[in-house]
Amino acid sequence: MLLIKNGLLYTMEKDAPIQADLLINNGKIKSVGKGMQPPANAEVFDAAGLNVYPGFIDAHSHIGISEEKKTAQGDRCNEGTNPITPCMRAIDAINPMDSAFHNALAAGITGVMVGPGSSNPIGGQFAFIKTDGRRIDDMVVLSPAAIKVAFGENPMNCYGINGNIPSTRMGIASLIREELDLARQYFDGNNSGEFGMECYRELFERKIPLKAHVHRADDIFTAMRIADEFGLDITLDHCTEGHLIAEEIAASGYPAIVGPSLASRSKDEVSLSDFKTPGILQKAGVRVAITTDHPVSCIQYLPLCAGIAAKEGMGEYGALRAITIDAARICRVDHRLGSLKEGKDADIVIYRGNPLEIASSVAATLINGNIVWHGNNGR
Repeated sequence: MLLIKNGLLYTMEKDAPIQADLLINNGKIKSVGKGMQPPANAEVFDAAGLNVYPGFIDAHSHIGISEEKKTAQGDRCNEGTNPITPCMRAIDAINPMDSAFHNALAAGITGVMVGPGSSNPIGGQFAFIKTDGRRIDDMVVLSPAAIKVAFGENPMNCYGINGNIPSTRMGIASLIREELDLARQYFDGNNSGEFGMECYRELFERKIPLKAHVHRADDIFTAMRIADEFGLDITLDHCTEGHLIAEEIAASGYPAIVGPSLASRSKDEVSLSDFKTPGILQKAGVRVAITTDHPVSCIQYLPLCAGIAAKEGMGEYGALRAITIDAARICRVDHRLGSLKEGKDADIVIYRGNPLEIASSVAATLINGNIVWHGNNGR
């Protein structure tokens, strides 16, 4: 049992912090309130002068798959031999020994959505995991958590350059439609049973979304069109030109995961990348998360990305929501994560200062109520 006392709590259940204590028991938040006395045998963390937040969430990442400090064998993010690979599971590729997990903990990032890259029109299954552990099975919160689809330059460059389909945007959409139609026939009982179709069951039951790699406005519209045609849920990942069509995205009801904005404009479809995009989308009524797309931008810079987005029009609480409760909602783990609320997992970050400001630092990071990272001057 652990009691965090005297902290300024950003619960993300309200748009203002509260001066209160937080009691943790068996890995869960037991209670939040003022003037709490430590139960017998409880440890006490004095957070006087510190800010307390729910652990931060990166809603789109390749951590542990595209590993740091490894040779090419540690960077196997894309199965570039077949454009349709829905049965691939991120949990079979994530290496918890990747040093980037340490960086995530040091920045207060306790939850990540992880999966394959964007070379394939249908790339496989994402998983939502926590950032502390040695065995991936013990880190999983939700798997499968989404099925990856990709539009635009990456699939064309991977396959079209070799004279294979897809070499056009039309080819990408056609392959995705053909595969989803086969899956729909299978679930309607009009197709023989195949292992390759079973992986779509939770998608067609709308328990998980398509996770769409989309940068350009036309690709965003194509992804939404396909989701509507098949009656599926979808998240719009990257959504680089989302600010150009914010009202249309808001009308669709689909959420956006914006980023990596702290990266070079390395290809044509990201030429309009801007930190103003998440704020414009959020103000239009779109639910927004912010991503580093690690390792495109390093995962430890997620709070910095949120801080720049706040400066560029998103505001402090809008940016905090984009890496806490709104990210959790988009990833469908908000019943456990994303806010400081009784009954939720005790995944918490304690900061010296405002995490959206670059000079701030982490005093402690907790996952399941355990302190998994101490700051240099941690207590």
